[in-house]
Amino acid sequence: MAGSAVRATASGPLGRFVDGATRAPTPTHWSGRVEALLDRYRGYLQSERCLDERTIVGYVGRVRPFLDRRLVAGGLDLEGVTPDEISAFVQEECSRRRSRGSAKVTVTALRSLLRFLHVEGVIGESLASAVPSVASWRLAALPRSLEADQVARLLASCDRETAAGRRDFAILSLLARLGLRRGEIAALALDDIDWGAGELIVRGKGAWHDRMPLPVDVGEALADYLAHGRPRNVPGRSVFVRVVTPLAALSPGAVTHVVERAARRAGVDGVCAHRLRHAVATETLRRGAPLAEIGELLRHRQLATTAIYAKVDRERLRALARPWPGGAA
Repeated sequence: MAGSAVRATASGPLGRFVDGATRAPTPTHWSGRVEALLDRYRGYLQSERCLDERTIVGYVGRVRPFLDRRLVAGGLDLEGVTPDEISAFVQEECSRRRSRGSAKVTVTALRSLLRFLHVEGVIGESLASAVPSVASWRLAALPRSLEADQVARLLASCDRETAAGRRDFAILSLLARLGLRRGEIAALALDDIDWGAGELIVRGKGAWHDRMPLPVDVGEALADYLAHGRPRNVPGRSVFVRVVTPLAALSPGAVTHVVERAARRAGVDGVCAHRLRHAVATETLRRGAPLAEIGELLRHRQLATTAIYAKVDRERLRALARPWPGGAA
């Protein structure tokens, strides 16, 4: 959103919440009200919305600033919140979060919070409709993929003589061969690997669990890491963990860092975990697979989600292209 629109909020309805000169500092002991409300909100997201833990953590993080700004001496001022203040908050938050996807998560989380507050009787009417939408044009962009040689360089950059290198190679193999999401990599547990059947249970979005075939090369990378790279005394059943103290499961953000470090070593710019997912889809398409098959591989719930990859199928698109007027016959 435009910077001018954000600056204007300082003198608008939200001004008293962003200008320290016009509002007295909030006593720190009142912040417990925010945490108590967020605990109830977490329970609502878990029991009523049936969201997974990663999504809940993301929603809570996005709405916490909104509640912090409603703190006043004596507690939380939520009854007096207005549509203008909601709109101004969204403008400010979305101006800081540059990507469209991040902005969409912010407005979705805020709508969810406002519905919860109405259900709980904290506010008299649902203000979810007052949250502005983020402009988005479905299938407008092209998926950013990687060439096969770039993927090979990423894999080759891992020092498989070290514990960290074995772990990173296994992570990159799952991303590059099966198109897993970074959160699915982080959520993978030892019990999710069925060595006898050669299958993997993937814990996807919305608490969906899918069984996927485990390719031989990916299975070998996992086995090598588990036998020679994963620390023996790590708590929990997570597959991918830190290899230095404090020992703990990798977060989705840590999976991103694994990819970014490999990209720097390989000299490949602008690589993130999701680009490897795009690479799987694009390469499968080039081999002649139909979109429906690619959707199954990526575990899309709707074929429309997979349709964006039709834009990168150059051979099939060439047959639809009409000759340029006045061009060569």
